[in-house]
Amino acid sequence: MTAGPTKYHRVLLKLSGEALLGDQPFGISPKYVGYLAEEIRKVHQEGVQIGVVVGGGNFMRGAAVAEHGIERATADYMGMLAMVINALALRSQLEAVGVPTRVQTALAVNEVAEPYIRLKAISHLEKGRVVIFAAGTGNPFFTSDTAAALRSAEIDADVILMGKNKVDGVYSSDPRINKDATKYDDLMYRDLLEKRLGVMDATAAALAEDRKMPIIVFNVDEKDAMLRAVRGEHVGTLVHAG
Repeated sequence: MTAGPTKYHRVLLKLSGEALLGDQPFGISPKYVGYLAEEIRKVHQEGVQIGVVVGGGNFMRGAAVAEHGIERATADYMGMLAMVINALALRSQLEAVGVPTRVQTALAVNEVAEPYIRLKAISHLEKGRVVIFAAGTGNPFFTSDTAAALRSAEIDADVILMGKNKVDGVYSSDPRINKDATKYDDLMYRDLLEKRLGVMDATAAALAEDRKMPIIVFNVDEKDAMLRAVRGEHVGTLVHAG
């Protein structure tokens, strides 16, 4: 693709843990994480400052584990550690393609990552480094979606880019199950809650709406979709406060 001006200067990219699976049923696909790193590199090359929040669902989900007898707070901390693993994998692949990257974690794991410090994160971004925010908010009972909304507000991002796998936006129901599902090109936050569209949890949506933070929901499997989104092209579904 030819280079062009970007609409957004600083973005927060939200990836699910499942995004790192590739075609695998569990864990991390180095090949697919390499693909994600290349897609991020293209955006970084445009001069865009990039923060990333990645979930841990490719290894485990705290809420699901809690249903099998592990105390919920403990299960959530286990999920946060899975997020740290994913952050380290993504950092390694980003560094391999020449993108300077730092991992900041809400849990203290000093041997492998920096502690989350807001002003230091902003300094890294201003110096052209990608910052991966690991371990969610550092608190149990909050999702990685909420972490994405929180970190985007803290770093004063222009937009949240919510990368989905095999789904190119927000639909009235799951298009992988219902072939008659309707895609939305444009939505307001209240629609997410009233229609229970499942894009993000209510806490995250409320925080993003309060900050009037736009969200672009797009298919991360689609090559150059992320780049097109930061250039202001219509990609996926735009969620906004109105």
